[in-house]
Amino acid sequence: MDALVLSLLFVGFLVTSIPIGIAIGCAVLVFVLIYDVSGFSFMFQNMYSAINSFPLMAVPFFMLTGSIMEGGGLSQRIVNVANKLVGNRTSGLAIVAILACMFFGAISGSAPATLAAIGTIMVPAMVKHRYSKNFSVGVVTTAGGLGIIIPPSIPLVIYGVGTMTSIGDLFIAGIGPGVVVGVFLMITARIVGKKRGYTGTGERFSFREAGKAAWEAKWALFMPLIILGGIYGGIFTPTEAAVVGVVYGMFVGFFIYKELTIKRLMEVFVDNASLVGASFLIFGFATSLSFLVSVTMLPDRLSEAISMISTNKYVVLFIVNIFLILLGMLMDTMSANLIFSPLLLSIVAPLGVDPVHFGIVITIALALGFVTPPMATNLFLASTIFDIPVQEIIKEELPFVFAMILALFVVTFIPQISLFLVQFLH
Repeated sequence: MDALVLSLLFVGFLVTSIPIGIAIGCAVLVFVLIYDVSGFSFMFQNMYSAINSFPLMAVPFFMLTGSIMEGGGLSQRIVNVANKLVGNRTSGLAIVAILACMFFGAISGSAPATLAAIGTIMVPAMVKHRYSKNFSVGVVTTAGGLGIIIPPSIPLVIYGVGTMTSIGDLFIAGIGPGVVVGVFLMITARIVGKKRGYTGTGERFSFREAGKAAWEAKWALFMPLIILGGIYGGIFTPTEAAVVGVVYGMFVGFFIYKELTIKRLMEVFVDNASLVGASFLIFGFATSLSFLVSVTMLPDRLSEAISMISTNKYVVLFIVNIFLILLGMLMDTMSANLIFSPLLLSIVAPLGVDPVHFGIVITIALALGFVTPPMATNLFLASTIFDIPVQEIIKEELPFVFAMILALFVVTFIPQISLFLVQFLH
């Protein structure tokens, strides 16, 4: 009964119009009042202990890194490189948009930031070359989800903290799956573009031009190498890597590209302060909710329920994936990650599922939540930025959503895609 009451409280507050962090907090406080499972002082100490975490500090700094690099002229240079590489092919500019999202995702760690940075450049360019505006927005809306799959990734940091899994290993493991998802999206863009007659730029591919674009963008492209190389080389921790990213981004923006100004930097600080405050409020309350979930023995009961359906690892993973896709549609990524990652890991780990591989599976599944209503952060952001009704974007993004789902199951059932690099580097 206690597990049922907690679930009903959580869902009840979730469907209201109050912010997600407040909804989770209300569910926690009401449950504590009803069952007296813990004192309020302990719950608030639990929240403080969760937030007072050195690894968690990577989250605000990665947010800040992405914003600084976006304001410092990084986005356009990344797009130029992608355009020189694949822009001349059928549906070339759509493929450029996806490739640019992959490059930018290797810096920002955020899906909305990737959409905003690449979309505002690529959508006007695609429309200029006679691509449908709705199709163009659909492409960048979905591809923006690559921002949390390609490392460094904020959800991977959250998963690592919540499940005590190596964040460095998660970052390395995310490279292969990120490429797989990107390739699936590119293939889809090519198929749809060929049917609609979307051509490339018409320019012939030139190694010289591609090399020139890459040289001009070298400072931007060097960022992921610094972050991932530094972490896995033992030079600094993921949190320290995020701070290095901020400093490096400011240096490049001010002194190399010279497009970052003091005024723009202050705007970035203010915008990120509000985002970080909201994120940490959610993190604190979600951690307390996770504690109550464990107290009610819900993981054991859920595990028993799933084992009654099947004890086959692949069947269980299939069920978990469907659950995660639906969960991503109803909850924001951070809350879903914090509350359900430890619970679901406790179910699949006894079946032999590697925690690092499972972290990648969860991240890809929840990335679908950015483009599938009713939550769909990227979907609503795209509708606002480009002034297109949400339903029109949904029509165009559907082939890409199906491609992401297919890629999710490929990554799920072929764990070596995630684990090959980790095992090789170990």
